Amino acid sequence: MNVTVFGSGYVGLVTGACLAEVGNHVMCVDVDPVKIDLLNNGGIPIYEPGLEEMVARNREAGRLLFTTDAKEGVDFGLFQFIAVGTPPDEDGSADLQYVLAVARSIAEHMDDYKILVDKSTVPVGTADKVADTVRDTLKARGSNLEFDVVSNPEFLKEGAALEDFMRPDRIVVGVENPRTTELLRALYAPFNRNHDRLVVMDVRSAELTKYAANAMLATKISFMNELSNIAERVGADIEKVRVGIGSDPRIGYQFIYPGCGYGGSCFPKDVRALEQTALAHGYQPELLHAVEAVNFRQKEILFEKIRSHFNGDLQGKTIALWGLAFKPNTDDMREASSRTLMEALWDAGARVRAYDPVAAEEAGRIYGERNDLVLCDSADDAINGADALAVVTEWIAFRSPDFATLAKTLKSPAIFDGRNIYDPETVTQAGLDYYSIGRTAARH
Repeated sequence: MNVTVFGSGYVGLVTGACLAEVGNHVMCVDVDPVKIDLLNNGGIPIYEPGLEEMVARNREAGRLLFTTDAKEGVDFGLFQFIAVGTPPDEDGSADLQYVLAVARSIAEHMDDYKILVDKSTVPVGTADKVADTVRDTLKARGSNLEFDVVSNPEFLKEGAALEDFMRPDRIVVGVENPRTTELLRALYAPFNRNHDRLVVMDVRSAELTKYAANAMLATKISFMNELSNIAERVGADIEKVRVGIGSDPRIGYQFIYPGCGYGGSCFPKDVRALEQTALAHGYQPELLHAVEAVNFRQKEILFEKIRSHFNGDLQGKTIALWGLAFKPNTDDMREASSRTLMEALWDAGARVRAYDPVAAEEAGRIYGERNDLVLCDSADDAINGADALAVVTEWIAFRSPDFATLAKTLKSPAIFDGRNIYDPETVTQAGLDYYSIGRTAARH
């Protein structure tokens, strides 16, 4: 099939590459000429394991094209995927201006039947707005061309997006026209071989499903973080509690790891957007508000532990930071816990020596040149001259450090583990103080 994808960011590029990988011909359209030039010359604008190779393979095979020409894109595909950003407005609601601009552009250029597929994460009712925009634009052209708008939300985990797309748990499609269901079933057939993963529902239910999924996962994280703060105060070990409750199949082990807060482009934005949707319909979503409030507070915990360790005086101290991305296997620092920690340390007069396997360039883009930030080339380099170490992202490279070397190198030998990846006894036996989440501080 011929497929057009508007937007060549995270969702659009993964969608386009994976659809091309199974034999479709895909054209990605983006308004940013720099990004399109990069893609046409063998680069990609984001880090995602395996994506660069997949894009290159399909571009060289002629199945994956990139352009800034909207008309070329509209002419190309029966399916018109909309995968552009929906950044939060000041009140937290999703900003639909880019989604509706794409809808308008499609309507301006289409000359036959098109299926518009909302792939972006959008509030309930967006498909109706897209349909209205297309209808009004066609009417202004004096045209009554047929079209359909469907909701097909993405469920991609950053760091595992290709696997998620190629071997999905479910493929949710919200449709109003039965003909569209069969066309989508044909498009997704290569990803649907051993059993039927297509979950067909009405459009509004599909739109809500995406927000509901992310809000549920964020709720599990915030609930576990709330428990971790209770455990720390009553002398319990949250890691033992985690195993105790996770062994119940009704709860399970996924997304119940305590830590220094969630970040990224999805959970924070989507929880707020769902909250605003509820408020707009006269409902006070108290649980959603609590999930966000707990997460906001959790991001400050590492700084409070560091400040307490140094008796409230961080002026002139240097803190080594392992991990900048909001999670492993991505360079995404949007709403990352590392940003909250670094900014608090700077405000307190401390300096930061930070290392991340892939996110250093992104950190440099965000913060620029600063006297109180050194972006290091290795984890070992980051601890040189540092007073203490904070671990913020659980990259696999940080799992088994040489604790004896850390104890000798750090001026005030202490580790602040924001992801509970170390064993307290192992750390303290090496001569380090150890602070983690939901466990009593361990002194050497």
